Amino acid sequence: MNFENLLHQVGGFGPFQLRNLFLLALPRLMLPLHFLLPIFLAAVPAHHCALPGAPDNFSHQEEWLEAHLPREVDGAFSSCLRFTHPRPLSNTTSDGGGHSPGELAGELSTMACPQGWEYDRTQFSSTIATEWDLVCERKGLNRAISTFFFAGVLVGAVAFGYLSDRFGRRRLLLVAYVSTLVLGLASAASISYTMFAITRTLTGTALAGFTIIVMPLELEWLDVQHRTVAGVLSSTFWSVGVTLLALVGYLIRDWRWLLLAVTLPCVPGIFSLWWVPESARWLLTQGRVEEAHRYLHCCAKLNRQPTGEDGLSREALVKVAAGEQERRKPSYLDLFRTQRLRHISLCCMVVWFGVNFSYYGLSLNVSGLGLNVYQTQLLFGAVELPSKLLVYLSVRHAGRRFTQAGALLGTALALGARLLTSAEMGMWNTALEVIGKGFSEAAFTTAYLFTSELYPTVLRQTGMGLTALVGRLGGSLAPMAALLDGVWLPLPKLTYGGIALLAACTALLLPETRQAQLPETIQDVEKTKDMERKRCV
Repeated sequence: MNFENLLHQVGGFGPFQLRNLFLLALPRLMLPLHFLLPIFLAAVPAHHCALPGAPDNFSHQEEWLEAHLPREVDGAFSSCLRFTHPRPLSNTTSDGGGHSPGELAGELSTMACPQGWEYDRTQFSSTIATEWDLVCERKGLNRAISTFFFAGVLVGAVAFGYLSDRFGRRRLLLVAYVSTLVLGLASAASISYTMFAITRTLTGTALAGFTIIVMPLELEWLDVQHRTVAGVLSSTFWSVGVTLLALVGYLIRDWRWLLLAVTLPCVPGIFSLWWVPESARWLLTQGRVEEAHRYLHCCAKLNRQPTGEDGLSREALVKVAAGEQERRKPSYLDLFRTQRLRHISLCCMVVWFGVNFSYYGLSLNVSGLGLNVYQTQLLFGAVELPSKLLVYLSVRHAGRRFTQAGALLGTALALGARLLTSAEMGMWNTALEVIGKGFSEAAFTTAYLFTSELYPTVLRQTGMGLTALVGRLGGSLAPMAALLDGVWLPLPKLTYGGIALLAACTALLLPETRQAQLPETIQDVEKTKDMERKRCV
């Protein structure tokens, strides 16, 4: 008897598993609220150099700015420069007294903003950019916050993966909730950029616990037949969270209160752990038979499954536990031991890097689309749900490989077409960005399904862990790539689209898994390679 037989006896999909999916929906909702929070948290409103000394009764604001600020190529006032010597105002009666010779001569030399900046507060009352003047030559520090955060996620994924295998999923989920709550509150109370960067990085590390623990905790209570359906159902909570972020951002315009609002759901999450079961499979691997028996009995009772005298006996569980403990834990090196596995692993790493890089590159850039940031975010969230439906239909008819490559190619083409449109073509820009976002979400959804089917059962979790790790590296680099607009304005989108195109071509090198039996061992993967060779002959 193995664990799958036990799960069949107590019910592999029923009220117990549905309750578990519902209880673990909260972390999935919280993840996009934090991962995409820089859209509002680090937004940069319109700004210009602070110009103290303006007369209180001066009504011609445009003329005052004209006298002090140079204009950019597009005709807008400069955000980062001011005239060293203000030009004379045309409608004043001043005789020039008090002006330097340079001012009277109307010299056009410019300088950086010595007294800070003035910000347009109509859309955002406060962001980290306005709090610490992260604009102009300091705008890289603003983008770096997202990179620090995703670097924290990357480190946390490794740490929580190891710790959850050693100390249990449920206990480490509690650690993730509590640490996210404490660090989120500390971030909201930050008194300096350095403090915020450190606490935000550590928040990413804590949130990584959700990404690593929630899925195994769901899947280890599900039978094989229902894992795909449950995975798609669970992924919809991410899309709901993306849409919810637009509403929360619209209602709360101050960054400290916004960060507080997306962090406080950890409180009900901590209390919900009272009903979240520990993984019975993990308990058996640790020899904790009595606890596993209690959870399995609870599952059978809630699913209304009768269990025989021998089905959940201590002797039967001890045998299953012995079998689970005999399994050798795989390492990342096992993914490169054979030629076929090396090929799959390297291709999947490129695909996952491209998927994450293009997804977050599109998701975190919501400006210049002819809509305000809230409308754009709402559209970006709404397009994800039909994208999942498209994936569901496409993987069944076109196959996993062509769906993955097609979704990445669609992302690249949308980004490429965006380069050909001008800023005045507002609706076209919006449509192309939304289409690109939809394709990038489709690529993300397909990647989870496709990758899990490529690896054998004995290496599936390890393979998913490696590819997700590389994907998070792509996510951490995506915000910094936006700074390439200082070199050449279209370069960020060209970079996002180019990486997506490379990933699309790489996806075509992977084997198709539609209607194929999932490999159980490394030998099964090698047999698949031999069968493909025979077909070619």
